[in-house]
Amino acid sequence: MKSFMRFAGTVALPLVLMLPAAPAADKAKPDAAKEQGITREQADQILEELRQIHQLLERQQQQPAKPPAPPQPARAQIDLNGAEMLGSPTAPITVVEFTDYQCPFCQRFHLSVFGDMKKYFIDTGKVRFYSRDLPLDSIHPNAMRAAMSARCAAEQGQFWKLRDIMGANPGKLELADLVDDAASLKMDTAAFRACVESGKYREAVQSNVLEAMKFGIGGTPSFVVGKTTPEGVDGEVVEGALPLAEFAKVFAKVEAGK
Repeated sequence: MKSFMRFAGTVALPLVLMLPAAPAADKAKPDAAKEQGITREQADQILEELRQIHQLLERQQQQPAKPPAPPQPARAQIDLNGAEMLGSPTAPITVVEFTDYQCPFCQRFHLSVFGDMKKYFIDTGKVRFYSRDLPLDSIHPNAMRAAMSARCAAEQGQFWKLRDIMGANPGKLELADLVDDAASLKMDTAAFRACVESGKYREAVQSNVLEAMKFGIGGTPSFVVGKTTPEGVDGEVVEGALPLAEFAKVFAKVEAGK
């Protein structure tokens, strides 16, 4: 019995000594939290905010994505005073083509679209048509010569007729071909040849190229279609040899003031 008591006392004494330490340990807990710079309430608040953010992200992922808005066409204002024009000066709509006479897509426009555009829109006084040069001479070595030739033909009043011939025959733009075309139009071929060989219109053609670049136009055929202004045209850039129906839609939009 005495042995048991000695054993119990040996075990109980350390337990008794430990009892006062328990409250001290409990008291130290909030102090430690303060040292860490955050309370239990703050931690709960942060978790709640994270939960709400997570729910918001889940709802956004479940919603169908909206398709991107179509890009708006580039716009251009061009001074056309003194330029060659086809149609009525008072037509409410103006079309300016940037063309390369050696370009096969320009040929497609000329053969499949331009004739009907002239018949239904230009000849009826609804549209006036201008031609601008954009020879891509890095891939079309005869395009610059053709552009200068059209201007030389203008000196003899044959701009549009020679333009029609060159537009339909992009593979026949050597100087000899162009002189033959001039002869077929009853032009003074010696004066025409001298004009082309002089390169007198090269700078004027290059100014058209710079103008096209300013509007972001780099391919042919490209067009500026818009309302007629006292100086020329205020419109949007239309790219490619579009079918006539697509041009008609653009014309309708211009008429509606859109």
